Amino acid sequence: MIVSFSLNAFDVARRWEKGAPGPKQRIGAARKLQDAGYTIRVRIDPIVPVENWERRYKELIEHLFDNIEPERITIGSLRGLQSTINNSADKSWVEYLDESSNWGKKIGFEKRAEMYGAIIDHLRNEFQYKHIGLCKETVGMWKEIGLDYRKTRCNCIL
Repeated sequence: MIVSFSLNAFDVARRWEKGAPGPKQRIGAARKLQDAGYTIRVRIDPIVPVENWERRYKELIEHLFDNIEPERITIGSLRGLQSTINNSADKSWVEYLDESSNWGKKIGFEKRAEMYGAIIDHLRNEFQYKHIGLCKETVGMWKEIGLDYRKTRCNCIL
């Protein structure tokens, strides 16, 4: 059995994940499961380019690696289907979406590449961590940040 946890920066989770366990609670649960022998994977998703986003996501990653080392980490950025946007009571997150795609709206290519690059660099440089994938991204993005989509696995793939 493989258990995957979705995580977000602490402030982002407080703002938009109301009613859900916070990232520290999820990481605590992941640690208990890892200690019991389960394989743990993590999705840092959706990354949102809030003010000081880089510091906020590095803080999350530091807390994560202080507690566990996941088998795999998949990262993804904020995106929204038009139906999701239309049915959201709180639409404040939509301000970050400025690119249209066949899937829906997403953060612009350059900003996504910047965010992914910073997080991947932090994982590699601070933790020598290499098992990183992207969620719902284009081949162009995989190439832009130097990952080979044919050799890298996201959390959804065994």
